[in-house]
Amino acid sequence: MIRTALLISIITIASVALSCSARRSEPIAGPLLLSSPEIAEGRKIFMDHCHQCHPGGEAGLGPSLNNKPLPAFAIRTQVRHGFGAMPAFYENEISETELDSLVTYLKALRQHG
Repeated sequence: MIRTALLISIITIASVALSCSARRSEPIAGPLLLSSPEIAEGRKIFMDHCHQCHPGGEAGLGPSLNNKPLPAFAIRTQVRHGFGAMPAFYENEISETELDSLVTYLKALRQHG
C-alpha cells in the first residue's frame, strides 16, 4: 500500500515537472517563409544594408529588431534619418519601393520570431 502511494506520488510529481518545462511556452518556429515577392525583396534589402548590424533581426552591433513593435512610419523615419550609431539610408541607397519592402519584411520577421 505504501509502495503504491509512493509510486503514484512520484509519477504525479514527474508529470507536473515535465508539463511545466520552459520549452512548452516557447513557440517552435521554422524558417521565415518568403511568401510574397515583396517580403523576398525586403529580405534582400535587409541582407544588403541591415544584416551586418542586426543579424537575422537579432541584436548585434545594433539592437534586436524582432522585439520592437514599431509602426511602419517609425521604421521608415529611423531608416531615413538614422538614430544613435545607426546611419541614415537616403533614397539613393534605398528607394521608396525598397523601403516599403523592407518594412513589410521586418513586420513579417517580427511576427514570425
